[in-house]
Amino acid sequence: MILRSAAASPFVRKVRIAAAVLGLDSRIHIVAADTADPNDDLRTQNPLGKIPTLVLDDGAVLYDSRVIVEYLDHLAGGGRIIPTQPAAARFDVLKLQALADGIMDASVLLVYETRWRDATKHEPKWIDLQAGKVERALAVLEAAPPRVDALPHVGQIALACALGYRDLRFAGTWRETHPRLVQFLDRFSAAVPAYAATGPQA
Repeated sequence: MILRSAAASPFVRKVRIAAAVLGLDSRIHIVAADTADPNDDLRTQNPLGKIPTLVLDDGAVLYDSRVIVEYLDHLAGGGRIIPTQPAAARFDVLKLQALADGIMDASVLLVYETRWRDATKHEPKWIDLQAGKVERALAVLEAAPPRVDALPHVGQIALACALGYRDLRFAGTWRETHPRLVQFLDRFSAAVPAYAATGPQA
């Protein structure tokens, strides 16, 4: 399988960690993609031109990190990082993944605002809107941080990636006011070697 990726993408990192904890990483070949390059064949593989995009052995293509990690879980036997039963456990995990993905979405949009717009054209209302999403989500998670399971589920993986991206692009400013999330990330990184192995420098 081929994973179209970019080193700094938290969504790619989520897929790579999921593959590693499921024992599937050796079956995936990482190929860099340039989402801004109209000549990159990513746009043929995924009409949205987004990463992560996973090209399967038979040539079929999957995109969006949530779809890809569900496929990987299925490939590994199912119910390993995404519970199937009971329903409450399944939806708790999916809800945590959605919240962490929302932090990543808003954070990426903030990065794009500064990367693609001249500073004189930054829109404060837009920046405040995205920053507010991150602040509220982190506050909810700080109040009730998840545990770290021996085999982390997709919600725990996504949250670790969201916090790692905040470290990378926002100088870890979340840490001072979210000590319980700092502890969560410390436990996760200690328990899951793939976290360090999939960092932007990897």
